[in-house]
Amino acid sequence: MIRVVLLDDEELVRSGIAMILEAGGGIEVVAQDVDGRNAVELVQKHRPDVVVTDIRMPQVDGLEVTRRVRALPDPPAVVVLTTFGLDEYVYAALEAGAAGFLLKDTPPRELAHGVEVVSRGEAILAPAITKRMLTAFANSPGSQQPEARARLDSLTDREREVALAVATGAANADIARTLHMSESTVKVHVSRIIAKLDLENRTQLAILVHRAGLA
Repeated sequence: MIRVVLLDDEELVRSGIAMILEAGGGIEVVAQDVDGRNAVELVQKHRPDVVVTDIRMPQVDGLEVTRRVRALPDPPAVVVLTTFGLDEYVYAALEAGAAGFLLKDTPPRELAHGVEVVSRGEAILAPAITKRMLTAFANSPGSQQPEARARLDSLTDREREVALAVATGAANADIARTLHMSESTVKVHVSRIIAKLDLENRTQLAILVHRAGLA
């Protein structure tokens, strides 16, 4: 059972999301709140696998929730919800350590699947929207392409192949098929790359690859 803490200031939206997540029987929403003021306390009390948070809330927003939660020991994954496909706050949330983001009009099955994906340590990288978002990172003023490339130079050739595949939004199973590796070997490579580059998760790895201009 995947345990979720859900934060959204709109009661109707929050209730609807909770119903969607719990409909399949594999996810339990263990706590809800109207903003992120109590996010840390809720995480410490309920020990969720995933925190699902709206990006825009009146007092403590999803960006600050992400920062606070990801700073905890053994933190849960964070999924950011937004109404906007290219919300500037989403960029900052991903850099703060969010595993990814979903639009509020995401189909119910995909919403639940997204939570399942991040609970396994992977990222939500929807190809269409996330491709534009990560490209915006790479092309933004002050982009640190030389620094990003220098960091990636520390990878072995095989690690580099895996990193580039992660940046496309491919799941471990897809990477395994493409690179003719076992899925468990891909998982080991991804974990090693993230540790070597001092990153939080595979979303930040994808951002780094895009900033380097390699995807």
